[in-house]
Parts: sequence; C-alpha cells; structure tokens
Amino acid sequence: MKARTSEKRYQRIVAKFGTSLLTAGADHLDPEIMSELVQQLANLHNRNFELAVVTSGAVACGRYKLGLPKKVKGIPYKQVLSSVGQSYLMSIYEKLFDKYGINIAQALLTRAVLCDRAGYLNARNTLLALMELGVISIINENDVVAIEEIQGARFGDNDNLSAMVANLIDADLLIILSDIEGLFTTDPRNDPNAKLIKEVKIIDDKILALAGGSSSGLGTGGMMTKLQAAKMATASGITVIIAKGTEKDVLNRLANGESIGTRFLPTASKLESRERWMLAGLSSNGKLTVDTGAVEALKKRKGSLLAAGVIAIEGKFNRGDLIDIYDVAGNRLGSGITNYNAAGVATIKGMHSRTIAAILGFDYGAEVIHRNNLIIV
Repeated sequence: MKARTSEKRYQRIVAKFGTSLLTAGADHLDPEIMSELVQQLANLHNRNFELAVVTSGAVACGRYKLGLPKKVKGIPYKQVLSSVGQSYLMSIYEKLFDKYGINIAQALLTRAVLCDRAGYLNARNTLLALMELGVISIINENDVVAIEEIQGARFGDNDNLSAMVANLIDADLLIILSDIEGLFTTDPRNDPNAKLIKEVKIIDDKILALAGGSSSGLGTGGMMTKLQAAKMATASGITVIIAKGTEKDVLNRLANGESIGTRFLPTASKLESRERWMLAGLSSNGKLTVDTGAVEALKKRKGSLLAAGVIAIEGKFNRGDLIDIYDVAGNRLGSGITNYNAAGVATIKGMHSRTIAAILGFDYGAEVIHRNNLIIV
C-alpha cells in the first residue's frame, strides 16, 4: 500500500454523498454540484489522498430517466429504478472523473456479503487494491438483487454503509455530506435559535435525542442514520464529520483539518480487521442481555462474559456464531463469538461456571464469550 505521509492529518478518506445533496432537492442530479464535488475529489487525489466514495442517487436517477412519478412505489419498482439509475449515475461519474484522468471503479455491496467473514475480507482486499492502483471506488448498495436492503434491513440510505466502508478499509476520516450543515441543538428549520454543535466527543443518548428522525428531499436517511453511522465509525477509531455539501471547497478544507459542520471524535484506537468486523455487528445471530455485574466486568475489568452474568437471550445461534451483548437498559455493549449455542446458554444462564459440565454434560469452557473473542463498544 502507499505509505501514509506524516504531514497530513488524514490520509485515507471516505466521502458519502446523499441524494438530497446530489439533486439539490430536485428530481434529478444537479450537474454543477456533482462537477464541483468531483473537482474537489480530483484535487485530493492529486495530493495523494486515498479516497473512496459512497454515493446515493441511483433510485432518484432511475425515476427521472424513466419519467415515473414519486407515487410509484413498491420493491419491484425500486429495484427497476435502481438498475436503470445505477448505470446512469456511474456514467456521469465516469465523464466527470475522465476530465482529470482519474480511473474509477463501481463497487456494489450488500449486507449479506459483509455479514460473511470471507466476504468482508474479499471486499476489503478489493477496495484496498483499487486504492493502491490510484483508482477511486464509487460504492453503493446493490438494491437490484438485495430486496432486504430496500425493505428496511438495510444500512440506512448509505449513511451506515459509508461507516461500514470506512470500517472496512481502515479509513482515517469519514465525511458525510448532505443538504444540512451538521448536528444542531434543535431543528434549525423550526427554531431560529438553534445552534450548530461543532464537536461531539461521545454519541450518547442525549446526542441521539437531538436527531429527531426527520428526513429531507428524495433521500431516506435522516440525522438519526447519520448519528448511527458516526457511532459505528468512531468506535473503530475513525473521525466523522457531518457537513453541508454545498459549502465552498468543503472536502479539501475538511481534509486540511478546518472546522466545518459537526466533528465526531474517535472513541477508540484503530482496530484490527477481525475486531472491526465483529464491531460492525452485521452478521449477529443473537442477543444476550447481561446484568450490572457483567457490565462492570466487561467494560471496566475487560473480562470475559460468564454464564452467571447472562439474564436473557434472543435468537437461534450456534457455537462459534457472532452475537450482540446488551445491558438491561437496552444499550449495546459490544459483540462476541459464543462458545455455546442458544439452547446451551439458555440452560446455563445465571449459573456458576463450575456447574456447566454437570448441567450440560459437556464443557466448552468457563466463558460464554472469552475476552479474546469479544469487542466492547
């Protein structure tokens, strides 16, 4: 891979462009906005930044190209719109990047691919290899074949996909550009006294409460999905910035460390590939709820999860599956690879570890999840 230069604050950047930004609120792509964004990316590319782009807009492009009204809905129609629109969207990116002699590649990802450990590594290796060749990957969800992506079990209008990509390639910075300036104390559309929050150290319940849940324009991702994405990325050691995409020279200024929009600071150091995959939680097959003693052991003492601390289970999982861990308040603590299947955990939950063999008739270890197979958010 290309060496990371010490004089730069960031080296590897993922930029996410929302539908509302790319269309400027209209029913088709705005050529001036797209041209400006690509020009900024080209400038960063020429300065040897490593770049990947997560783009929305395929469905909007397909709807415009086919002349279909917004009222035409349903999964088959969305798949058709995505199929038509994706090629149209890529053709525009191709023409714009050609002006600067920059090669691009299309990468369509699905949740199913990244849920699989091998699929995760293959996607990572491909994106990193493209980056090494100086090719900018243009990434989107593969709505054409993945119905579940459209129905709701999806990344979230590419916001969470962008965090997954940043996680996937070990990015330094994730820039989420939309038609909003960042996170405000209240909704600026309704409150003239709303203030922009310039920096967030921890995305806790108070910060999430500011999201509201509103969406704008043709896009389906509101502030909540952006905060969810920021929480995932910052937990992987990645800085996240939410900013307005029409701000002058926004990408270059942010890459240089200028304060624009809302900056979310990393809450952890960079993680190994296996840890990032576990933290993403895309392939989780179940859920364990643990008591306060287990929470303290996991978070403060960095211990393993023992059967005594488990108070409830959900899902059908097998030994070796990835499962999520929650406290009694419903907060996700992290994820880990279980030593026992769902039936086994249901039988030994709340029990002392030394009784496992007698209860089950076998013993795969004293821990439900060993600390070596555990990642805490």
